[in-house]
Amino acid sequence: MTVPPQRTRLVKRRRYGFDLRSTALFFLFLAVVVSVLGLAARVAANTVERRPAWMFVLIVLAVAVWLGLRRRMRVAEVARRAAAALDEAAREAAEALEAPPVPRQRAAADVVVDYDALTPEEFEEAIAALCERDGCSGADVVGGAGDLGADVVAATPDGRRVVIQCKQYGESHRVGSQDLQRFGGTCFTVHDADVAVLVSTSDFTAPALEYAEQCGIVCVDRETLEAWTVGTGPRPWDAAPGGGAAGWETTGAAF
Repeated sequence: MTVPPQRTRLVKRRRYGFDLRSTALFFLFLAVVVSVLGLAARVAANTVERRPAWMFVLIVLAVAVWLGLRRRMRVAEVARRAAAALDEAAREAAEALEAPPVPRQRAAADVVVDYDALTPEEFEEAIAALCERDGCSGADVVGGAGDLGADVVAATPDGRRVVIQCKQYGESHRVGSQDLQRFGGTCFTVHDADVAVLVSTSDFTAPALEYAEQCGIVCVDRETLEAWTVGTGPRPWDAAPGGGAAGWETTGAAF
């Protein structure tokens, strides 16, 4: 049986030799530095001994250099923070420009009013508030004993006088022609209305709508009132003759 010869592993040892040249150069450089520092210190000492005022000057210069370096560091820090803030603002502005625009809705669209739960006086005040919201001035509640059919009066943005009668009826109680005739007899001749409006929480009968059309009275039923409230329907004075609207669509049934 032949035994294979064992290989001898050669371990390379790191040699740490003494480099005379490097050592001499190091001590030579150290001697030069020490000599320069000693000479500078000796010159400074002689100068201070001969002229003590120079000591104050040197101290002032040293303090000024130190403050200048510190101020430069602060300025650099402030500049760095300002650059970071500008970069952040530019990034947010770019994101805002890239984002799709959010459709803007009228604030009134989020308001739901239960007109049936209001008292008659509160109902009249709610109608006056709608007029003010849509640009009318001088919207006042004048309803009461002896009002002769006028519950709310206001001035439209274009200066026309609006006279409104409010009828807070239930769904089964529709506004009839007699209600329109009583209002039509006073709204123009007594109250000098440029726009006469009858607002109801119910519907109008067909004869009532026919009479209103003949007299130029704008009829606002429940559905139209709700549209006006949430801002999806036209304003009553826009549906009046000369108001610039295509007309106010209302529905009603005959007696």
